Amino acid sequence: MMTSLTQRNSGLVQRRTEASRSAAADKERGSGDEDYDARRVDEQDDDDSGDSKETRLTLMEEVLLLGLKDREGYTSFWNDCISSGLRGCMLIELALRGRLQLEACGMRRKSLLARKVICKSDAPTGDVLLDEALKHIKDTQPPETVQSWIELLSGETWNPLKLHYQLRNVRERLAKNLVEKGVLTTEKQNFLLFDMTTHPLTNSTIKQRLIKKVQEAVLEKWVNDPHRMDKRLLALIFLAHSSDVLENAFAPLLDDQYDLAMKRVRQLLDLEPEGESVKTNANELLWAVVAAFTK
Repeated sequence: MMTSLTQRNSGLVQRRTEASRSAAADKERGSGDEDYDARRVDEQDDDDSGDSKETRLTLMEEVLLLGLKDREGYTSFWNDCISSGLRGCMLIELALRGRLQLEACGMRRKSLLARKVICKSDAPTGDVLLDEALKHIKDTQPPETVQSWIELLSGETWNPLKLHYQLRNVRERLAKNLVEKGVLTTEKQNFLLFDMTTHPLTNSTIKQRLIKKVQEAVLEKWVNDPHRMDKRLLALIFLAHSSDVLENAFAPLLDDQYDLAMKRVRQLLDLEPEGESVKTNANELLWAVVAAFTK
């Protein structure tokens, strides 16, 4: 089962005390606070984080990219959090694209984790993994909760009748997407007893831009209010932390910057999802996923 976000204090990398400066860093802009309309998602998705000519990555791809070792081309063997984290990414990505929502809370105001996930639109997203997850959710009756879907899509179930919900080879499929987008390449590495396909980084500019975006969100562009942050960027910070890859983005920071960044991340982690989900323009499913990882 998933480990609590607040229990993960160790990063995958050691911090360096000297800053790594990126000369090619680009200015990011937010997408606004409104959710994606299903009929216009393809156009809006192109403009959600900067110049539309730049390579667009999904939340799943961004989290995987943060977790991948640049030269080796694979995630840490010790990271047992990223699998469930990537499934959380899928649910939020589908919600931001106007495909999923939570059922109404009702007169008795059900908690976020007690409410079922409802298919709002089954229009194809153009992403095979997202469409596969969307089909499972649309075809399942009675509906399941966010917590259940994270577990089912990860294959974490004792019910043999529900094993078909598991999305297989997710990391490899996401890596292939990043190869097609020119971010990674494909190699074979020999590990004594077996050969393994790896995906080393080939476009460092895109990864550096991603790292800078995460750093700036909690440093130079910190707004001290999650509802003034771009929803996609807010979700990325939460899910990168739940996947145990967030510290990779903070590795190049100086000590003072690192301490400040982690202090502000802790402020986000200490928020109460139930209370945040009822505020103006909040995406309830996003906060339900956060609640699933912090309960």
